[in-house]
Amino acid sequence: MNPYSILIVCTDNLCRSPTAEEVLRRKAIEQGLGDRLLVASAATHDFNAGEPVDFHAQKHAMRRGYDLSSLTAKLLQPEDFERFDLILAMEESNLLTLRLSCPPRFAHKLHYFTQYCSEPVSQDVPDPFYGQPNDFEQVLDVIENGCEGVLSAVQEKIDPQD
Repeated sequence: MNPYSILIVCTDNLCRSPTAEEVLRRKAIEQGLGDRLLVASAATHDFNAGEPVDFHAQKHAMRRGYDLSSLTAKLLQPEDFERFDLILAMEESNLLTLRLSCPPRFAHKLHYFTQYCSEPVSQDVPDPFYGQPNDFEQVLDVIENGCEGVLSAVQEKIDPQD
């Protein structure tokens, strides 16, 4: 059986989406689902493809035990709409870009990341790139919460009892 696949998308793929990629991957492994879930991230815009994740995002993630050092910015590819089972946008502009690019038969895969958060939050995960250190911590809080919700929502599709 192929693993259930999730793509997390933001504008540059330097902060939010790679952080969510690693957090979701780690949480899946901790729940014994690592081999049943494929997680990746991508950018809607080709500003930084091939560059490492933002240093500040790496530093704050590492403080919580998440290692982003092996991740580099990747650009969304047209085949990603078919390849991934669920595509999560970090903000409204990302979702609009995805909807404009997505073939209609895959539109059902597109969702806001924050719709999986247990606590009411803005529909956008704030972009901490030009913010203060505390902004990175708040984004990590939202991402950790959202990743728990994502795993709960897709549990039946990736449960090892299948």
